[in-house]
Amino acid sequence: MQMPSLSTFGALAAGALMTLGLAGTAGAQDCPRSFLDKAYCDYDGDLVADLPLDEKEWKDPSTIIFSYTPVEDPAVYAKVWDGFVNHMAKVTGRKVVFFPVQSYAAQYEAMRSGRLHIAGVNTGGNPVAVACAGLVPFAMMAKADNSFGYEMEIIVPADSPLKSPAELKGKTLAFTSPTSNSGFKAPSAILKGEFGLVADKDFKTTYSGKHDNSILGVANKDYEAAAIANSVLGRMISRDVVKADQIRSIYKSGTFPTTGYGHAHNLHPALVAKIKQAFFSFNWVGSELKKEFKKEDKFIAINHKHDWDVIRKIDAANGVSYGCK
Repeated sequence: MQMPSLSTFGALAAGALMTLGLAGTAGAQDCPRSFLDKAYCDYDGDLVADLPLDEKEWKDPSTIIFSYTPVEDPAVYAKVWDGFVNHMAKVTGRKVVFFPVQSYAAQYEAMRSGRLHIAGVNTGGNPVAVACAGLVPFAMMAKADNSFGYEMEIIVPADSPLKSPAELKGKTLAFTSPTSNSGFKAPSAILKGEFGLVADKDFKTTYSGKHDNSILGVANKDYEAAAIANSVLGRMISRDVVKADQIRSIYKSGTFPTTGYGHAHNLHPALVAKIKQAFFSFNWVGSELKKEFKKEDKFIAINHKHDWDVIRKIDAANGVSYGCK
């Protein structure tokens, strides 16, 4: 199905994700905010929302709600995260519930409204969630040597005549969502900067909604080409959802940070400390997480201001605004 143009869809994604009222009283304060929504303050300049000054605004839920970015089948990932959820429950002493979300906007809205406390947010969506939902990223999956990340690839059916992104002119490229780094933002900037190709001018676009949809679409020849995260492709091949010989890559980017895990900005500091302890003490050996994320071995600490600098620069190149409503 053909979706609105990039400029229209990008504006909708940036400006219409949040339709909820302001959280807390920060919106009434005159405070530094960097690029954050007026619901939040950023006195220390670390580019994430500060804990509210008024302790009455701190949240200390008896049940912790956790979600993972909606890139693939939620039913599959509920099982994958089950062991981790149980571990977090033991460390925090709280009931922890995995909340499967069907869209990026639904995830951001749930955190902004206070219905979601911890979330794994996709790379491109992290700045949006930080600005509009008060996400405070603190962890990311990594290998044993602390290396991390994934690459954006442009894939085509194995028997496609396309050999280079330059040959996409006049063709149709499938994106995932306007908030996705590898599924929209990075390929848009790269195709324009490196190949002089402007979306909806030099090539047509369509939106699949998720990386797995794009990958399946290329494997089944429903799409001429698609921009995807190769980490998702690797997991789908390992589960035999698609065969490696069904797909061929015609472009591979540099390495980007992967899903960032964060908490709502107004959680009680004592609970936040236990949540972080749960992430960094989790034993990956023999876990369902290790079976699914084969290349990762642990969670490492991240700094949103530093680690997502390249993503914000890609957004700037694409003219993306983090305005929230």
